[in-house]
Amino acid sequence: MGEERQNLVIFTDGACSGNPGPGGWGAVIAYPEGRIVELGGKGRQVTNNEMELLATIRALDSVRDFDGGVSVYTDSTYVIRGITQWVWGWRKKEWKTAEGKDVANQELWKELVRLTAARKPKVEWHYVRGHIGTPGNERVDAIATGFAQGRYVDLYVGPLLKYDHAIYDIPEDTSLPEMRPKEEKKAAFSYLSLVNGVLERHTDWKSCEARVKGRPGAKFKKAMSAGDEPKILAEWGVRDPKKAGD
Repeated sequence: MGEERQNLVIFTDGACSGNPGPGGWGAVIAYPEGRIVELGGKGRQVTNNEMELLATIRALDSVRDFDGGVSVYTDSTYVIRGITQWVWGWRKKEWKTAEGKDVANQELWKELVRLTAARKPKVEWHYVRGHIGTPGNERVDAIATGFAQGRYVDLYVGPLLKYDHAIYDIPEDTSLPEMRPKEEKKAAFSYLSLVNGVLERHTDWKSCEARVKGRPGAKFKKAMSAGDEPKILAEWGVRDPKKAGD
């Protein structure tokens, strides 16, 4: 609590209907001297990630003349991981991903890098899980969602004492959750095809596809285990030729 009261505190959020679709962003800025400023805006055909970035950019740009520490609270792991980890690799690769593709939203990322690089001391980034009742996060979510839905949003500017949201009621743990390892796709046990009543097993999808493509009435399905094969054949009303002699 004490550290937050010394730093300028910012909550940000973005929202989108459709992704891409109509979007909105929201920010709440709490100055150490006890003043609150709410910001918000909308976009026509945008993504949620664009709005998350824009909320952070607009908030930091509005406090660029503030001389002191800044703490940003967001429920976007995309924003935090991007600005603290990923941007350095992107810059070295001339804003290309590891796969050689153009980094999405790179103009917004470049602007965020410019704003954060100019700050001394460095911006402190905090993760707050969304929709768990954190007042600052709930408020910026309401602002962003309101703009995304085309509703009028009454943005507050005034003293903390008259503000309806307990902006400094912040969870103790604001650390970024660990990234989940990508699950490897489980290999199929087999691919079954049925053409003109004749069943065949394939070890890969390519050969299965080649057999059924353009064949009217053909059936095909992936079996993830040996136990899946009898179930698929039963669905098709076909007897396994391997067991025909049983």
